[in-house]
Amino acid sequence: MKFYNRFIYILLFALLPASAVAQVTVDIRIDSLQMFIGQQTGLTLDVTCNSNQHPVLPALSERSQLVPGVEVVKVYDPDTQMLNDNKRMLLTQRYIITSFDSALYYLPPLEVIVDTTHYKSKSLALQVYTVPVDTIHLEEYFGTKGIEDAPFSWDDWKSIVYGSLLIIVLLIITFAMLVWLKQGNPIIRIIRHKVKLPPHQVAMSEIERIKEEKTWASDDSKEYYTQLTDTLRTYIQDRYGFRAMDMTSGEIIERLTAENNEEALDELRKLFQTADLVKFAKFTTLINENDANLVTAIDYINQTKLEVDPNAKAEEPEYTPEEMRSLGMKWTLRILIGISTISVVGIVVLIVMRLIDLLS
Repeated sequence: MKFYNRFIYILLFALLPASAVAQVTVDIRIDSLQMFIGQQTGLTLDVTCNSNQHPVLPALSERSQLVPGVEVVKVYDPDTQMLNDNKRMLLTQRYIITSFDSALYYLPPLEVIVDTTHYKSKSLALQVYTVPVDTIHLEEYFGTKGIEDAPFSWDDWKSIVYGSLLIIVLLIITFAMLVWLKQGNPIIRIIRHKVKLPPHQVAMSEIERIKEEKTWASDDSKEYYTQLTDTLRTYIQDRYGFRAMDMTSGEIIERLTAENNEEALDELRKLFQTADLVKFAKFTTLINENDANLVTAIDYINQTKLEVDPNAKAEEPEYTPEEMRSLGMKWTLRILIGISTISVVGIVVLIVMRLIDLLS
């Protein structure tokens, strides 16, 4: 019984160090044990430990020497994998190495620190050979190789592609704005002002209308004299600049006394008196009397007319707030077209310079 217990104790004591050591493993492997000078091969360092431990990998950097004659070309970022329900983790570090001297190199173990304990990997060997030289056929000369095109790189051409797409978009927008302005689309409403005719032309046109309607030959004299006197009142108001439409016949004649000769006013006074009688006293006139009063109105207009109206003012276009906003939009579009054109030219110059740089 004592022998059995002692055996159990010895067995447990022998297994404890192995269990502790098994918690951290450091392994290293090389892609190729042999290569020619100038070639490259990879080293892979694997560290397995508990997930709560903190491993520190060897401090190797690019262009550093693993051993004299063996140079580290590239150091990749470590890769971590979780194992056994996140209880364990596998940390993988990869290196690329090269050599330019032929020899058999001893690659020493790499040291990893996990918490405060140091662990080492196994050592490796690397055989580097020289490039074989044909010493028999020395007279053969192969010459230099031709120029090879560099592989396509998106980083070199992406600025040209994006710039070209931007030029296309700007050209489409600029063309659309130009068409919009050229075709007169409703960017701004066209304002048309009627030419203001002289008062005597307006009055004579109205009298011609009255003559064509022939109200002077009908029994409705009141309508005829109403239209005729309204035409004269409008003419006098526009011609002399006072509110004849709101004045009585007597007030109009009194205001015109200083402007016209007595003979013209005498005939006009008779016309207004007849019109007042017809409109307010139901006075009946004869056809020849109506015709004579029409001639009197025409004569008065011809005697007092002015070819150029002294009261007329040069009309200036007046814009509503909406029209002003439309006008501002029109100028904004012109400015945008100019900016777009300048931008297109600038981008084209940059693209050409980039192409020259790439092709040179």
